[in-house]
Amino acid sequence: MDLKQHIRSIPDFPKPGILFYDISTLLAHPEAWRTTVTRLADALRPHQPDVLVGIESRGFLVAAPVAYALGRGFAMIRKQGKLPGRTVRFTYDLEYGSDTIEMQEDAIAPGQRVAVLDDLVATGGTMQAAIDLVRRRGGTVAAAGCIIELSFLQGRSRLDVPFTAMVAYDS
Repeated sequence: MDLKQHIRSIPDFPKPGILFYDISTLLAHPEAWRTTVTRLADALRPHQPDVLVGIESRGFLVAAPVAYALGRGFAMIRKQGKLPGRTVRFTYDLEYGSDTIEMQEDAIAPGQRVAVLDDLVATGGTMQAAIDLVRRRGGTVAAAGCIIELSFLQGRSRLDVPFTAMVAYDS
């Protein structure tokens, strides 16, 4: 199945000049969504993750069903101030400024093998920040993955773990 046929492109969203890849059409198609989850699970299974971490917010939609398919736990990485209880933060640089992500302090146990997932990887900055945050908690990041890779932005080259994407766009 060609998953690209189920991903809608929306020009000039959220602002002029941006081409947005919308996974809502993929999520709405039962067979395409099941295929996506199965392919991601199959790609991550050899890395033997104990926990799958999803990056806010569409990464939750990806990581949770893949964790379920693998019979593994799921944890969230969110923007600062969105999680209850004790959290740990990680601030990272953006092209203009910085951003802060966090996870619950007890989401990852030291030594656990972790796979980090998001819906899309562009420059790789947020994905690498999530990887770094998991490592700060003592987790071993075994792999990372996404549905869509914007390969022309070379985000894969910023990641220091095995990485898989279900589809790639070259422009």
